[in-house]
Amino acid sequence: MEEKGQDSIHADYSLIISLIEPNTKVLDLGCGDGSLLKRLIEEKKVKGKGIEIDQNRIIECMHKGLSVIQGNIDEGLADFSDNEIDYVILHQTLQSVQKPDYVIKEMLRIGKNAIVSFPNFAYWRIRLYLLLKGKMPKSEMLPFEWYNTPNIHLLTVKDFFEYCEKRDIKISKSVYTRKGKIIQSDLKKFFADIYAEEVLFVIHK
Repeated sequence: MEEKGQDSIHADYSLIISLIEPNTKVLDLGCGDGSLLKRLIEEKKVKGKGIEIDQNRIIECMHKGLSVIQGNIDEGLADFSDNEIDYVILHQTLQSVQKPDYVIKEMLRIGKNAIVSFPNFAYWRIRLYLLLKGKMPKSEMLPFEWYNTPNIHLLTVKDFFEYCEKRDIKISKSVYTRKGKIIQSDLKKFFADIYAEEVLFVIHK
């Protein structure tokens, strides 16, 4: 199966890094092998921690000298107090958690800002794939079959805007990308929903 290309991943990381102020406290949820966290510490001098559920990835993080907690973010972030963190990151993970609403609520409880990114299920190529083939779409961003995908809560740009509006969550920045490149920042929702392959939001209460 295809996986997201390394160039796109590195472009995602660079975008996230550009949004974070130096010397701040950062928590990376589902931090994987710690590549993003390591870059943030090196490039922005942040005080960073990660949370990861996979033991093998935690070992990789430890080899990088990173501070990582083993945990399931669906169970909450009880180890952290209110407004303890400057930036809480949830990169390409929202669609695969069991309790996305609860996870976002916890992010906004402990974080002054939350950075959330996810693949946009309303991207025009996905719409066309579903229309012409009548099957669950596959793409570079969504490379899995319906029966083995980790993505259980797929959503669109419009869905996320409506979600934030209902919960009085403020969106301070929205960035839309395709193949790792920014299309336009703060594009109108209608066009973003069609042309953005991946989206990133900075949110706060």
